[in-house]
Amino acid sequence: MIPEQTLNLTGKVALVSGGGVGIGRAVAFALGQAGAFVGIHYHSSKQGAEQLRDELAAQHIKSILLPADLTQEGEANAVVDKLVAEAGQLDILVNNGGGLVRRAKIEDCTLEDWNKSLDINLTSAFLLTKRAIPHLRATGSGRIVNILSLSVQTGGANGGGSYAAAKGGLMVFTHTLAKELAPYVRTNSVMPGTVETQHHEIHSTEEMLENYRKQTPLGRNTFAEEVASSVLFLVSDMSSHINGALIDISGGRFLR
Repeated sequence: MIPEQTLNLTGKVALVSGGGVGIGRAVAFALGQAGAFVGIHYHSSKQGAEQLRDELAAQHIKSILLPADLTQEGEANAVVDKLVAEAGQLDILVNNGGGLVRRAKIEDCTLEDWNKSLDINLTSAFLLTKRAIPHLRATGSGRIVNILSLSVQTGGANGGGSYAAAKGGLMVFTHTLAKELAPYVRTNSVMPGTVETQHHEIHSTEEMLENYRKQTPLGRNTFAEEVASSVLFLVSDMSSHINGALIDISGGRFLR
């Protein structure tokens, strides 16, 4: 029997890593508006996380701030434990935290930068997910969404190879979880195109951003809210038989 299909997340508890800025902020806001109690993790974006909490509170949406360095197992564990202690359960995990360490071709990439890229983009997701699994499984309908990057397709253009490798690992991690945790937890991923957030303000020039727009059949880059809408779909009952999938949100940039 097909379950009732709705985007309503009332009664659900969601954890969004890197929820203070950019895509993570948009995702946390969307899940909260859909009715979820939202755990907003942040590491360095305290101000953005606090602003989001206040915006949600103004709409009578419950949330909690969860500061942590997710590359440290104890801190990652504490994020999950604190949220479950506060909200009583965990239904949804969105692994969004991470970023580009610096642009460097592989021959110029230091071991320190390589390890840091893997730690913040892949190991952090592993640690958070590992701690969350028992709680997600206990609901009988847990959901995980991993936020990938178009660099999975490009191989890390302009010196983003270490970042691409980490996000590629996260894609495979998605497939692993989809098999290991089904049928009690569904795991999927989204692959945004170039999203004009703080990430690209730091790491991309305006000329680069304009070139990306020209490469996209829809003629523009992606909005963070469009990524959030896809995540909302994947964690809702509207996607009840989707598991191990990847949604490309790049405006058709990689059509062949």
